[in-house]
Amino acid sequence: MIGPELFPNGIARYAIGGALIGGGVAFIYLSTGIIAGASTFLESTLSYVSSVPRFNRGSYVASRDWRVVFTLGIVLGAAVYAVGWQGGAWTTDVQWWRLLGGGVLVGVGTRLGKGCTSGHGVCGVGSMSRTSLVNVATFMAIAIGTAQLVQALGVTP
Repeated sequence: MIGPELFPNGIARYAIGGALIGGGVAFIYLSTGIIAGASTFLESTLSYVSSVPRFNRGSYVASRDWRVVFTLGIVLGAAVYAVGWQGGAWTTDVQWWRLLGGGVLVGVGTRLGKGCTSGHGVCGVGSMSRTSLVNVATFMAIAIGTAQLVQALGVTP
């Protein structure tokens, strides 16, 4: 049995969240035939305002509307949760510049890894993609190593 030290607020919220994520990506795949990753959001959104061929690929132009809705749903869903259940939209003590730097590094990583954790981790692993399995193992190894290094260096928010 899973102990309360792993899930001090109970397991129900995690099970519900997982079911919602799984249902959402299944719905997107079944209705569009596209894997629901968020890393192509920027490139597909730039097709609205740029004439650069890289941003105006047929798949980007065809999927940009739902990708905007998908990404806004991720951000707004997190904001609604934070305001409704955590007492405010800003729930971290991490400085803004560290968040910005982390965001830039994540962005670079998603381009190098040809996808993000939502695409590889949720959809790719679920479909047993070898590329996704390797990428998720790499994401996790780097994340665990970075967390251990940061803790060993005594870095705090």
